[in-house]
Amino acid sequence: MNIQQSFRNAGNTGTLYLVATPIGNLEDITYRAVRILKEADWIAAEDTRQTRKLLSHLEISNRLVSYHEHNKEASGAELIRRMEAGESVALVSDAGLPAISDPGYELVRAAVEHSIPVVPIPGANAALSALIISGLPTDKFVFVGFLPRDKKGMAKELSLWKDVQATVIFYESPHRIVKTLKEIREAWGNREVALVRELTKKYEEVVRGRLDDCLQHLDEVEPLGEYCIVVGAGEAEADDREAWWQELTLEDHVEFYIRQGEDRKQAIKRAAQDRGVPKREVYNQLL
Repeated sequence: MNIQQSFRNAGNTGTLYLVATPIGNLEDITYRAVRILKEADWIAAEDTRQTRKLLSHLEISNRLVSYHEHNKEASGAELIRRMEAGESVALVSDAGLPAISDPGYELVRAAVEHSIPVVPIPGANAALSALIISGLPTDKFVFVGFLPRDKKGMAKELSLWKDVQATVIFYESPHRIVKTLKEIREAWGNREVALVRELTKKYEEVVRGRLDDCLQHLDEVEPLGEYCIVVGAGEAEADDREAWWQELTLEDHVEFYIRQGEDRKQAIKRAAQDRGVPKREVYNQLL
């Protein structure tokens, strides 16, 4: 069991700070984030060119290194080595919270495995910002992120979340937004949705209505900027909800609960309960 204390450890290891940066408006950074960025021995960035603009604005000149999908193994190992030697690293993404839809998760996991303290420096986040202005229920929600690019993969992913009784949040780029909305419409029907783009920027926009309304809007207005798609839960009948998992394979059924935050043991238990079979039977089938 790995237990991280809230105070700094008495050893000689450094600390990994996960620092939120603005998602558009440069005023959306905290005093604490600025202090950590100034004090850190290293700032690890997804895109050093983008981060350098922010650091220049904040008059910060700390050492900047790249950490992204294509160099994460080599760069991650080097950052772990430096933290084990006592140096601190502030991890940032291009915008918002690091480790959300970027490889920051893997650096966090490596730090945990090496008993290096990991400290969040909270701030702006596009998914949560879109959710709270969507007008859709916020008591239960699921963040999916970017859907797979291929049609088969997208269909499989959408099938996992079709009947979940929660608001669902996606990210999408402007050149794929129409295709993605059409796939959601085909898979889930004409649900309530909020289409949010350019959050905190000059041309921030929210389109609320049904999926058909948003598609019509994009027929008339050229898609621009990064999008958050916030989709309301389906209005399934009670009998349909009881059998929501029947089209899933056993592996996908268990994976559904894992994606909701359950560990594998609990996910298997819940899948067994849904199917009315002993937990051991599910274990044996998955071997």
